[in-house]
Amino acid sequence: MKYKFIDEITSDVVFEAYGSSLKELFENSAEAMFSMICKLDLVEPVDEYKIEVESDDVEGLMINWLQTLIAEVDIKEMFFSKFRVTDITEKSMTAFVYGESVSKEKGETVVKAVTYHQFELKKTDDGYMCRVSLDI
Repeated sequence: MKYKFIDEITSDVVFEAYGSSLKELFENSAEAMFSMICKLDLVEPVDEYKIEVESDDVEGLMINWLQTLIAEVDIKEMFFSKFRVTDITEKSMTAFVYGESVSKEKGETVVKAVTYHQFELKKTDDGYMCRVSLDI
């Protein structure tokens, strides 16, 4: 399982993402978030962008990663459907994201921010798990 949605209330959506490695966890977390933002199956991965993110720890790195992706939707006016983390440590990462221009028919929910409410990132027997709350 890549991810699942836990709780959906009026202003927040919570999901858990999973990965056998940090790379996979970060890719699956981005995919989960974008499954709320747009219709993933309709967004073609035609344009590629490099994203570099840093933080003091792995939890902050996840928050910064997802928050950077939200910002990129507005800055580049893009929806993303494919995420490839090429390098990651607990304090920095490099990834490539793929998508196409924003269009009304492919849009879903406006995600305003990633919050620390219910946030959790931990190592498990199978790899990693992250719980993320999105302000919508």
